[in-house]
Amino acid sequence: AAYPKRLKTIPDSPYYLFYKGRLPADDVPSLAVIGARNCSIYGQEIAQCFCKILAENGIQIISGMARGIDGYAHKGALEGNGYTCGVLGFGMDECYPKEHIVLKRELETKGGVITEYPLGTPGLSQNFPARNRLIAGVSDAVLVIEAAKKSGTLITVDFALDQGKMVYAVPGRIGDRLSEGCNEIIKDGGKIVLSPEDILPEFHLKLKKGLQKQLTQKNKIVLERQEKIVYACLSLEPR
Repeated sequence: AAYPKRLKTIPDSPYYLFYKGRLPADDVPSLAVIGARNCSIYGQEIAQCFCKILAENGIQIISGMARGIDGYAHKGALEGNGYTCGVLGFGMDECYPKEHIVLKRELETKGGVITEYPLGTPGLSQNFPARNRLIAGVSDAVLVIEAAKKSGTLITVDFALDQGKMVYAVPGRIGDRLSEGCNEIIKDGGKIVLSPEDILPEFHLKLKKGLQKQLTQKNKIVLERQEKIVYACLSLEPR
């Protein structure tokens, strides 16, 4: 009876699921946030900031608990005190990557983790493409933040399109390897996303007033003249 309704409608839905924590609610908007494992500092910032705000506004964040964008998406949702679910490509008693063991435990207590693989199944590369259909399946739409032209992220996008789900993408610089996938999605008709406010109306939600102020307020730190010169040379990229 607890089996997620969204998964019942996808092709090749799993016969059974293992889970810890809470399953995604069927009656609450659900967004998959995915992207490159070797993401940039910019991608980290976008994933964490967007997911924090979206979670605060009542959207469930779904991702694959992988390195990079996935991990930062989960962390952002947890910061926003919202629900987030990790869809695993291994057994519930395993953890891949190993450095996400603390994140996995936090998801188990504050959100949820689900997998179709039985206990003892390691994180083998052939498991993850199949896992991606569940990330798309348990979501209402997919947001891509940084993806190379040929990447596993785009497998999830293909599953989402086959399932009739909307696909969003954050644009990037022309010529940037991690932006090629996102820019192609937009070129092919995916919806461009420049802020969390671009997604909320799709779920019939409005940005909370306090968060609107948080987004628009300027940094009030006063810098000396020489500090200003240094600061003007910096961006989100390490230097």
